[in-house]
Amino acid sequence: MAKCENCGGHVSDQYKLVFADNQGTLHACPHCRSQTDRYDGATAGLNN
Repeated sequence: MAKCENCGGHVSDQYKLVFADNQGTLHACPHCRSQTDRYDGATAGLNN
């Protein structure tokens, strides 16, 4: 199971595949960012 680099929360491998950056790093997850932030790129480190 994958984990969030921001809070250490666990996410599914599928979630990481969709929302991680090009290097496979997941910068945010549902536990530490809102849905709007995640869809705007927070999970890929594009905004904070």
